[in-house]
Amino acid sequence: MDVVTIGEWLTLWLMSFALGMDAFSIGLGMGMLQLRLRQIVKIGVVIGLFHIGMPLAGLMLGKQISSHFGGIAAIIGGCLLLLLGLQMIRSSFKPENEPFVNPVGFGLLLFAVSASLDSFSVGLSLGIYGARTFLTIFMFGIMSMMLTWGGLMMGRKVQNWLGSYSEALGGLILLAFGIKLLFPL
Repeated sequence: MDVVTIGEWLTLWLMSFALGMDAFSIGLGMGMLQLRLRQIVKIGVVIGLFHIGMPLAGLMLGKQISSHFGGIAAIIGGCLLLLLGLQMIRSSFKPENEPFVNPVGFGLLLFAVSASLDSFSVGLSLGIYGARTFLTIFMFGIMSMMLTWGGLMMGRKVQNWLGSYSEALGGLILLAFGIKLLFPL
């Protein structure tokens, strides 16, 4: 592996971690609903699938935008990451940490969409930037599934004090990547 490939892997891993932290924090609150283990597994898999589908749609759209707009596309992608990171940080300071829906049936789909909607924007940015599609969606899906499971399991054991901090951390990571796109070294 060359340095560029290692850098890309590290960047995608950190981005998938940042996006997964949003799912982790939501899962942390949801885990306090005293879910059965079978429900926890199902929720994690659904969240993982949505974290594959949403960035895939964003990547495809981003590649189309990139081919039409060329150099300005990286600026758009960087701005999207900055906005998403700021929004995640801002929402981490909101006092309501309770989930607004039970993760069953339609509620599970609504939960999955709300947890993975930000990954569409990140996928759009990465598509503009020209990231590898399969590697990106695979890492996003696996990381979000594992962090959702971790959040749900931890939510069963601890109070909700970690949730807002994890979302803020994810927002800071996305902010950093937005700045990196806007001001490459």
